[in-house]
Amino acid sequence: MKQRVITAVIALVVLLAILFVAPAAVVEVAFVLVILAGAWEWSAFLGSRHPALKYVYTALIGAMLAVVSFVPEFDARPVFIAVLPGWLAILVWTFFYPTAIHGIIRWAGGIFVLVPLYLALVVIYETAPAVLLLALLIVWIADSGAYFAGKFLGKVRLAPEVSPKKTWEGVIGGLLAVVLLTLVYSIWADADLAVYLPFCLAVACISIVGDLLISMFKRDAGLKDSGNLFPGHGGVLDRIDSVAAAAPLFALGLGWLGFR
Repeated sequence: MKQRVITAVIALVVLLAILFVAPAAVVEVAFVLVILAGAWEWSAFLGSRHPALKYVYTALIGAMLAVVSFVPEFDARPVFIAVLPGWLAILVWTFFYPTAIHGIIRWAGGIFVLVPLYLALVVIYETAPAVLLLALLIVWIADSGAYFAGKFLGKVRLAPEVSPKKTWEGVIGGLLAVVLLTLVYSIWADADLAVYLPFCLAVACISIVGDLLISMFKRDAGLKDSGNLFPGHGGVLDRIDSVAAAAPLFALGLGWLGFR
């Protein structure tokens, strides 16, 4: 726990410095590096240990990022809309796991997770760095609330074949933590609670599916963590799994929340 807390504090300080101090160009480069690191780790899920595969898959994701970045007036909204049914399908998939994961799904899965995540991070950041921080806080608070509620109260397992330590008590604890966060934010920002509360809860709920998806792929690959970049927390995918599912939905809701 001590190692996890130290790593989390350091990562938070670095993140705040990047979001609120660094120039926009540096921030977008940071987003690209995170996604490429995620692609590097995802290559371990592809069913082959050939060393070149890591470079090939990372280059593939990098090429896609270049396309969506440099196409004039690229509209990310259709991408966000398109991936939402996919995340709902993944939720259903978790109830039937363990199932065989086809090679095409292994390759397409990283594209599905990482490219929309990059687009969502850019769109939310361009709205305002503080808005991106809010989106991240929703996910982090949900995850932390679920961790502690599950640790001390958890009995009924959520998806035992996917992630045995996750419980329904943890889910409820995470959602209650998000309710508290939303209440505090609505008072501080004078925001409409009737709009923010259901939306933030929806973002928190879909973030759980992102966590379960990466857990399925790790279990299928026989891995405990996707990497070891963050001591006590695992790899990049272990840190962005929930955000990958939540960010596109949050980006879609920016207008509804009054940010656009």
